[in-house]
Amino acid sequence: MKPRKNPVKYEQINILNAVVDNISMDELVNDFDEGLLLTLHVDMLMKLQKDKEFYDILPEFDIITCDSQILYFATKFLGTPAKERVSGSDYFPKYYMKHKDNKDVTIFLCGGAPGIAEIAQENVNKKVGRDIIIGTYSPPFDFDNSQEEIDKVIDSINDSDATVLLVGLGGGRQEKFIVKYRDRFKHIKTFLPLGGTIDYEAATFKRPPAWITEGGLEWLYRLLKEPKQRWHRYIVHEPPALYYLLAQKLGFYKNPFSS
Repeated sequence: MKPRKNPVKYEQINILNAVVDNISMDELVNDFDEGLLLTLHVDMLMKLQKDKEFYDILPEFDIITCDSQILYFATKFLGTPAKERVSGSDYFPKYYMKHKDNKDVTIFLCGGAPGIAEIAQENVNKKVGRDIIIGTYSPPFDFDNSQEEIDKVIDSINDSDATVLLVGLGGGRQEKFIVKYRDRFKHIKTFLPLGGTIDYEAATFKRPPAWITEGGLEWLYRLLKEPKQRWHRYIVHEPPALYYLLAQKLGFYKNPFSS
């Protein structure tokens, strides 16, 4: 992976062909207010083995966190333990509560099924006590294949004057969208590609009990809740990560994109 564009503030932990910053949740909440955040989980790590476009944009992100209990266990297995799991869905509520009285922080939600982002907006604004989320947009699934739809999304975000953009389009896709079009956003200072966070804030998908997450079993919880949507990811796509991690431990993992 190429060096980060901006200075690295934290120790970095190598995990396959990516890195995570050895950062705690409190450090992220206190230190990160502007820039690009990436919360790395197993799905993304597997995509990074095949998707060179995704791999090439990693240096654009100011902070990369360990957003997976499985990856947290993996850092221990590799002998370079992370301080803790720092997930985007846990971070976002802390972020907006930190800025609940900061009128310079306004948020736009881009993603989710039709109507879901509006529910999340109402829920968050009620918690905060002001309209911190000032705009939402649920783009068509394949919107990024149409320049007209892309322009419509960007115009909606710019017209809102929001300073923070939360994008929930799925791992890899949301990060590419942010990096590719970041220069077209007139007011956005903070970019948060946070996957299913919009659904969590809308309470349309119930989060598992803490003991399930801390035990590294959230994947099983989600699989049982949404078998049709999740089986390929958890049964086919992600398990090879265990082989790659073992290969790294034994010293024979090879970055597929190294020259």
